Amino acid sequence: MLGKLDTWLTEHPKRKDLHGWRRFIVEFWFFGLKEARACLFAGLFFIAMFLVPKTGWLGISRYDLLLIFAVSVQAAMLYFKLETWDEVKSITLFHLVGFALEWFKTSGDIQSWSYPDKAYTKIGGVPLFAGFMYAAVGSYIIQAWRLFDLKIKSHPPYWLGTLCALAIYINFFTHHYIGDYRWYLAAFALGLYARTTVLYTPYDTTRKMPLLLAFVLIGFFIWLAENLGTLFGVWRMGIGTHQQMELMGFIGDDDFYHRCEFKTYQTYHQRIKRLVA
Repeated sequence: MLGKLDTWLTEHPKRKDLHGWRRFIVEFWFFGLKEARACLFAGLFFIAMFLVPKTGWLGISRYDLLLIFAVSVQAAMLYFKLETWDEVKSITLFHLVGFALEWFKTSGDIQSWSYPDKAYTKIGGVPLFAGFMYAAVGSYIIQAWRLFDLKIKSHPPYWLGTLCALAIYINFFTHHYIGDYRWYLAAFALGLYARTTVLYTPYDTTRKMPLLLAFVLIGFFIWLAENLGTLFGVWRMGIGTHQQMELMGFIGDDDFYHRCEFKTYQTYHQRIKRLVA
């Protein structure tokens, strides 16, 4: 059973008396409220990431504090029924996959970036809190899916969606050894989802937007958060790598693959729910 807040946000009788600018204001207001609610964990986590002092607090390192904070927020959301156990399981999958990607990017001769601060909760040079950056994106996707009652119209064949997601993730690893094909993959994804529409309900009426627009909006905020993390010194970009130019471009390493997370989830969200049930 979800919290009363989510019930209030999602259960509305049809308001036939709302028209014109009044309907626009009400729907826009509830759209903003639902977005803020869906971003609850992501917002709190990234605010903490930027505000926790580099030197830590009370003798606890910054990375360890961020891990404690992330786990505490997740526990609080579960306790106050703002998150279900099934959602926690799905977010955990995002965390594990994200941590594996981080470990690869910081390992051996790759070293696209590094985590310079000391911490007790580091494994292979990667602090455990890093996986929560991916889990935060997963949390937003899952919460938004439920709060807006999202549905996908004109979805491409599942085998093509699978091929697209796999190719993007494979390129994540192989572009260090062979050519980088992200632009070709981006073009393939654009063509694949060009006709796909997202149906969402901000208040009591279903609206729609192109799925590609949703990709752009989500990708922009991920790109913004990543570059703020770089500026605040949460991680250090590798010397001489093209990732240092991420501030100059929109398809940097991680934000491209976070958008792939959305594609993967929206392709398989029913399968994921059965997997973690």
